[in-house]
Amino acid sequence: MDYILVLSFVDSPSKLDLPLFGSQVPAGFPSPADDHIEGKLDLNEHLIRRPAATFFVRAAGESMRGAGIFDGDLLVVDRSITPQSDDIVIAILHGDLTVKRLKKVAGQWHLAAENEDYPSLAISDDGCEIWGVITTSIRRHCGR
Repeated sequence: MDYILVLSFVDSPSKLDLPLFGSQVPAGFPSPADDHIEGKLDLNEHLIRRPAATFFVRAAGESMRGAGIFDGDLLVVDRSITPQSDDIVIAILHGDLTVKRLKKVAGQWHLAAENEDYPSLAISDDGCEIWGVITTSIRRHCGR
């Protein structure tokens, strides 16, 4: 079972404009990048659509690796989005927090792992509460 640590709620994020360079950076062979600044970018505008309904959690475990969510990733969760099949959600299942993909299979709702080493969990109305839909995951690539 994956465990999640709630970090903070976002009531009114402050604006922080950072430079956005106009050129794309190839992930293959290096090419000279121009230093043309296209404008300013405020991450709050891209990551947080509904501040009053948004919170952050940190993922723990390996069950969602196939969805690109890894141990330690920071997840942006929006409680105002109505969960639908195939959304990745934060749920409480019988008292335990988990991150899973919401699936409907043959009329039955499941919380599906994205790692074959973890089982899909059937859910019922009395044993599960969806806390919110994951809108974004953030991964640190430099450990210092």
